Amino acid sequence: MRRRNPVTGRGKLAGVQKDTAPTPTAALPAASTQTAAMRTAAMPARDPVLARGPWHELPPALAVVLRPRIDEIAADMVDVIREEVLTYRRPLDSALGRDLTAAVRRAVGQFVELTEDPHSPQDHHVHHFRRLGRLEFLNGRTTDSLQAAFRVGARIGGRRYAEIAHSAALPPEVVVPLHEAVLTHIDALSNESVKGFAAARAAAEGGLERSRRALAECLVDQRRAVRREAVEALAAQAGWPLPSAVACLLVHRGAGGRLRALGRDVRFLALPRGADLVLVVPDPESEGLVESLRAAVRGRTAVLGPTVPPRDAWVSLHCARLVLAGRNPAMNQETGDGSGEFVRAGDALVEAHLRQGIHIGRLLGDRTLGALRDLPAGRAARLAETLDALLMSWGRTAPEVARTLGIHPQTARKRLRRLEELFGARLGDPAFRFEALLALRTLALREGSSAPGPSRDGAAVANRAVRKRAV
Repeated sequence: MRRRNPVTGRGKLAGVQKDTAPTPTAALPAASTQTAAMRTAAMPARDPVLARGPWHELPPALAVVLRPRIDEIAADMVDVIREEVLTYRRPLDSALGRDLTAAVRRAVGQFVELTEDPHSPQDHHVHHFRRLGRLEFLNGRTTDSLQAAFRVGARIGGRRYAEIAHSAALPPEVVVPLHEAVLTHIDALSNESVKGFAAARAAAEGGLERSRRALAECLVDQRRAVRREAVEALAAQAGWPLPSAVACLLVHRGAGGRLRALGRDVRFLALPRGADLVLVVPDPESEGLVESLRAAVRGRTAVLGPTVPPRDAWVSLHCARLVLAGRNPAMNQETGDGSGEFVRAGDALVEAHLRQGIHIGRLLGDRTLGALRDLPAGRAARLAETLDALLMSWGRTAPEVARTLGIHPQTARKRLRRLEELFGARLGDPAFRFEALLALRTLALREGSSAPGPSRDGAAVANRAVRKRAV
């Protein structure tokens, strides 16, 4: 019949045991005991938890009678632990069985050492029980089973220690400090194992985070991303299965609680870049994913690069950067006031392409549109606007240009005649038309950019003239 042990069933060690509570010890001559006062001259203990009160009140004679029975006590503990804790129902000759036996024997041996000398060094035992916690983590278990084993062991140990004390005719006053020592001891061992578990988990999480960052760094590096075997190895280390497609989300000013949570989302690879945050997003076309990203970065300017194979993740980020460079991030994005914008770079690839060559486009504009250089600024702007409308029209007629610009057809005819005077037969040359349109569109991107501009000329004016018509 199982019932609660009235001595050991307290605090963290409360539980049900197989046997009845130990019979109270009989009164024995006081000469057979030693108290804490007889050991106060000892050196301070290294572990203040293990060296506090209870062991100072235990007679060294208890250690004398316990030491020969360490193996016997440990075997009893192991039997009950294996019976009551499912995790440890493994053969004793298995790795888990051997670890359990060694740990229990060490725990009993440490208890005896502390009974002999509460101030004895305990560092070697501390390392061992932290290793137990580490093994629990490395084997994919929680600390629950280990804590249960500690509780069972404490219960059985407390009962056996009391029985042995009784059989050795030690005084009944030993029982209270004895069981307090058991509680203190098992609590300390439990704490050390939890520390070992937490340290192993922190190390693993730190290593995993480093692996995830290394994978992100590799994917956005043009030279490294094409090394498939290296990428796959990093992905395996990071526990991040390579998807068939990715996109890079570039968030301007990556501070803030919502973005920190987004950066910790295990679906994404996060890569801080100064004030910006880069996320490598797997399968970005998955239903609802873009909208959830849009909601997560609301109030900040963010650009989602085009969807590409993993080896081209750097291209996605490159496009996002080019498009972001053309935006004016909201001044108050840190407060998340909704003033930012979310842009899909896939819808602005022409802009990204032109921005990549914006300096060449400036030179192209100087050469192709140089005929506007000597005109007054206002006239040059109007003619550049008209040239853009002409190049974008199908029939290249004055009425069509007039409708595009919202001007009178006669005004359009005058401007078209002036363009013919400036550019002549080149207006009919496909190569010129392509270059002129490319120059106008590229120069339109320069407004608001940090790129150094040319001297004040007609091409620079054309930039402002066609900005509203730019890609």
